[in-house]
Amino acid sequence: MAAENSKQFWKRSAKLPGSIQPVYGAQHPPLDPRLTKNFIKERSKVSTVPLKSKKASSFHEFARNTSDAWDIGDDEEEDFSSPAFQTLNSKVALATAAQVLENHSKLRVKPERSQSTTSDVPASYKVIKSSSDAQLSRNSSDSCLRNPLHKQQSLPLRPVIPLVARISDQNASGAPPMTVREKTRLEKFRQLLSSHNTDLDELRKCSWPGVPREVRPVTWRLLSGYLPANTERRKLTLQRKREEYFGFIEQYYDSRNEEHHQDTYRQIHIDIPRTNPLIPLFQQPLVQEIFERILFIWAIRHPASGYVQGINDLVTPFFVVFLSEYVEEDVENFDVTNLSQDMLRSIEADSFWCMSKLLDGIQDNYTFAQPGIQKKVKALEELVSRIDEQVHNHFRRYEVEYLQFAFRWMNNLLMRELPLRCTIRLWDTYQSEPEGFSHFHLYVCAAFLIKWRKEILDEEDFQGLLMLLQNLPTIHWGNEEIGLLLAEAYRLKYMFADAPNHYRR
Repeated sequence: MAAENSKQFWKRSAKLPGSIQPVYGAQHPPLDPRLTKNFIKERSKVSTVPLKSKKASSFHEFARNTSDAWDIGDDEEEDFSSPAFQTLNSKVALATAAQVLENHSKLRVKPERSQSTTSDVPASYKVIKSSSDAQLSRNSSDSCLRNPLHKQQSLPLRPVIPLVARISDQNASGAPPMTVREKTRLEKFRQLLSSHNTDLDELRKCSWPGVPREVRPVTWRLLSGYLPANTERRKLTLQRKREEYFGFIEQYYDSRNEEHHQDTYRQIHIDIPRTNPLIPLFQQPLVQEIFERILFIWAIRHPASGYVQGINDLVTPFFVVFLSEYVEEDVENFDVTNLSQDMLRSIEADSFWCMSKLLDGIQDNYTFAQPGIQKKVKALEELVSRIDEQVHNHFRRYEVEYLQFAFRWMNNLLMRELPLRCTIRLWDTYQSEPEGFSHFHLYVCAAFLIKWRKEILDEEDFQGLLMLLQNLPTIHWGNEEIGLLLAEAYRLKYMFADAPNHYRR
């Protein structure tokens, strides 16, 4: 009797240490481990009476369905015929498993072919195929569904990279030749950048629709305020700032092992491997060491906020852009050990200073309680309620709070929602706009949300809406989609930025 009461106590106590709780801003909602139990243990008798499944229609129901991890294994006689388990069928699971084994056996028939495509690839370049590959081959034949990246595996000395991880834009190697218009734009940039005193206003105007890859590094340094407009002062400024950064390294980096800095360094050390895990470039130990130094030095020089999860993502666009200054090929596959020590030091220091300039404008996003994000999410809610009341009311009907999905949009500047190549193009415009990362970003988020209004209105329960908003299908996006998004954001800014009472209730 006592054992039974104890068992019931654990069932009632969902919020105990170790319980799985939904994390707002996580890329994927928590998985209920109970759903995997059918793959481990098949019951001899399972009720086959069809029951109407009931989806979570509110946050509280969603949390109840995903929060209790203490039930696992506590009750061997748990009823697996309940609606929560109707979505899994043991026959379907066994059939799927058999199909997987069959496919693997077919692949093993021709080991020479598979080995020839991977033997020359360094171990550090291996990439796990993402689940988004299924979207790439949805309209393909059955053979493509089984192996969507088969064609690319024939390329020598190049690991397979999912589309979501490709950084290249229209000006990268392997792309079609530049058009006359693109050549004209590139020449205009070069004239601006080579003038004695670069006209920064004109440079911002030219950069708004995108910066050519060849001149993006120096353009970003100028637009961020890291480099002076006067060409004669640039070389000395770069030399001085780079020496200053490595002076910080010598002065502060050893303190990472001190007790009052251990928590900061440990969190940075945990987050670095999670940064763009699909891109081999960021999984190289040397690159991760560079990121650790950049983030640690920034954190101890900004004690008001310190290091906050999400800041690690903000280094990556700068690192890729400044690396492209020395690399002509696609940087996602590049081995940085091929660069000289001076090149790596320049990339590291420039990434640190440009990231610092960016964060200076949005530091209230990362101070205690993150008030900047709270205000921006509230402003986004007010803006959406005016520009698309139907979507706003749809969220209210199913009890979806903007903070549950838009927190990550503000904290990571949409970097978790867009491929890195799109983020780089987006930041061309952000650095061309006054207060682009703080003010203009609000209108980009509003345009981004309304872009998916049809998909949002098609979802009619809380869980479906949250799953959609945390996994928006942008894998195929490129410069064209970002250009349209920015144009809509500019239209919204033109309508509402100077008339705040227009969208306040």
